[in-house]
Amino acid sequence: MAAVVGVGLVLAVVQWLLAHWWILALTALVAAGAGGLWFQQARRRAEWARVRAQALRLRIAEIDALDHRAFEFAIRDLMRRDGCKAEQLGGAGDNACDVRAVDPVGRVWAIQCKHRRDGDRGSAVGVGVLQQVNGTARQIHGADIAVVLTNGRFSSKAIPWGKQNRIHLVDRRVLGEWAAGSRPLWDLLDRIPPPRRPTALS
Repeated sequence: MAAVVGVGLVLAVVQWLLAHWWILALTALVAAGAGGLWFQQARRRAEWARVRAQALRLRIAEIDALDHRAFEFAIRDLMRRDGCKAEQLGGAGDNACDVRAVDPVGRVWAIQCKHRRDGDRGSAVGVGVLQQVNGTARQIHGADIAVVLTNGRFSSKAIPWGKQNRIHLVDRRVLGEWAAGSRPLWDLLDRIPPPRRPTALS
């Protein structure tokens, strides 16, 4: 009995809609308009986010004032500013990579961030950190470019060790120039690998 009533109700609704087809047309038109408006607003928000990211500039004093987690997110945002797809990975089990990024020519970056509250007056980043990065950046994160980045300084032994093992070191001076300027990080570093995919200039 319930099934018969249900079928009868459905048939009645269908007949009513066929008799009032313009309601369906109007509903579809309203839905299409609302969908178009939502899509336009989403695209506009994405465009504003892109513009804000491209305009990102940070002074070294602002970087010093961050905590270590906010520092990692700031580095992620700077990589995004330069046209990279970047994500913050820092935390337990990050395998010595706080920010992983893919630049516009396809190179993968594994960046280990070391924030020093006292800047270059804080403890120097030593060889031990570089060894951790050397053991995971390429093997685990698939990096073409391994970076250790700090708002402080590196020890005297870390600098030659990094060169010998293809670990790029970004100290306070380079970080300050990159964060406050408009040049991408790869323009400030030596011995960067060639693009993974062809570019308009290649």
